[in-house]
Amino acid sequence: MHTIVPAVVPIFDATSLLHTFGPWVLLGIGLVVFVESGVLFPFLPGDSLLVTAAILSSALGITPWQIILVGVVAAFLGDQVGFWLGRRVGRRLFRDDARVLRTSRLQEAEAFFARYGALALVLGRFVPIVRTYVPLAAGTADLRWRRFTLWNLVGGIAWVVGMTVVGVLLGGIPFVAHNIDVLSVVIVVVSVLPVVIGALRARRTRPTPRSGERV
Repeated sequence: MHTIVPAVVPIFDATSLLHTFGPWVLLGIGLVVFVESGVLFPFLPGDSLLVTAAILSSALGITPWQIILVGVVAAFLGDQVGFWLGRRVGRRLFRDDARVLRTSRLQEAEAFFARYGALALVLGRFVPIVRTYVPLAAGTADLRWRRFTLWNLVGGIAWVVGMTVVGVLLGGIPFVAHNIDVLSVVIVVVSVLPVVIGALRARRTRPTPRSGERV
């Protein structure tokens, strides 16, 4: 008897994850993109999953157009959930000492949103972790739903189409096709780099407590 899902799902290995989905690969892609887009679990390989899916599309029995359609719908709906969570619940979900729903992550997303406004919904799509919390920040900031929906759709299309096109182009390079695992790691590193740089800058600019003051 065959098991549908293995005991341990390789969440961070895009290639293995896609093969794990089997005939439900499009549903799996949609689920990962949906959750990462605004359901408060940012540690999923959205970027590398879309790129890898496009590279392996023929082997997986799917087309880039199907990836785009499923990805855009999932990204759009995920952001809608994040927005309404921010509007209805907001900061009550977050704690200073939490591992995932940490207050500092929401504050970073709010700062990003305050800096770029609704455009953050497009720019934030290309930054892991940030893209999960920006819709929530938009909800807590009481951004009008119609405006949010417009920019949410633009951001979702730009991100999914962009990642899929990158995958299609890279798939035509023999070296890439034979070293997809390495490519997945590179994509994750490049995607996370802005977050790391931002965190380091914030740490440098953070004022140090004077002697005698409590930390």
